[in-house]
Amino acid sequence: MSTTENLTCELADRAELADLVARHSLWIDESRYDETARLFTEDVVVTSPRGEARGVTALIELARSGHDRYVRTLHNKSNLVIEVQGDTAAVRAHDVAVFVIDDATEAIAAGVHRYRARRTEHGWRFDHLEITPVALTEALGRAL
Repeated sequence: MSTTENLTCELADRAELADLVARHSLWIDESRYDETARLFTEDVVVTSPRGEARGVTALIELARSGHDRYVRTLHNKSNLVIEVQGDTAAVRAHDVAVFVIDDATEAIAAGVHRYRARRTEHGWRFDHLEITPVALTEALGRAL
C-alpha cells in the first residue's frame, strides 16, 4: 500500500471513530437505544460511577437508570485523542453534560471517557468504555 493509501485509510478510521463518539452522545441524549448495535459490540464492558455493565442489554439498563429521570440531557464531547493500532483503537474524550432536572433547574457534569474500539465486519464498534468523573455541580437555577 502506498503512503497516500495508508494516510487515506488512517484518516478514514479516525473520522469513523470520531463519528462514533458523537453518535454516543446522541444515543444517550435522544434515547436512541435501537441504534446500540451501530455503536457497541455485543460484549461491550462499560464502567461508570453508576456501576458496570457487561453486554448491550446491561449497557442500556445502566444508561436508562442514570438518564431517564431527567427531562433532557445534552452531552458534548471534545478534545478527542484517537490512537489506531491495526484493528483496535483507543479514544479519549472530554465530556461535559447538562442534565435538565425540571423547567427551571439543571446540573452540569464533566468527565473523561476512555473508549476502546475494534474493527468489525460492520465497521468500528466500541467494546469498552470507562467513564471517570471530574466535576458535578449541585442543581443550578436557570439563568435565562
